[in-house]
Amino acid sequence: MLDLVLASAHHLAVFTLVAVFAAEFVLLRPGLSGARISQLARVDAAYGAVAGAVVVVGVIRVIFGAVGWEYYVSNQLFWAKMAAFLVVGLLTIPPTMTFRRWAKAVATQPDYAPPEREIVANRRFIHLQAGALLLIPIFAAAMARGFEG
Repeated sequence: MLDLVLASAHHLAVFTLVAVFAAEFVLLRPGLSGARISQLARVDAAYGAVAGAVVVVGVIRVIFGAVGWEYYVSNQLFWAKMAAFLVVGLLTIPPTMTFRRWAKAVATQPDYAPPEREIVANRRFIHLQAGALLLIPIFAAAMARGFEG
């Protein structure tokens, strides 16, 4: 029963992460200004919090789940999945720092609009994150079918 609860919690956290990522993807568009910037900063903060939940639940699942730690530690696909998640995490840093800077600007200047080149540059990071995110379920599906890499 514990394994079912942990697997369900992990999957729900991952689906939530993807939903929040999609919201960020949609909000970061040319013409962004004012209240939308504040909304983007809040969505980005939620993205970080949900990513943290994915990690915490995932670690608990690895330690206490039915499969056991030994399976994961020796599985190259597990480590590939972890590497992809790490890459996504690293790719979030520049946009997060930018969104915080923009939100501070909006706090003092409500009609602030970031330069178009900054929006484009941060969209590139979001696109790269999307590519790395796509690898995670592929690695997970291979693991679920007994592949070890």
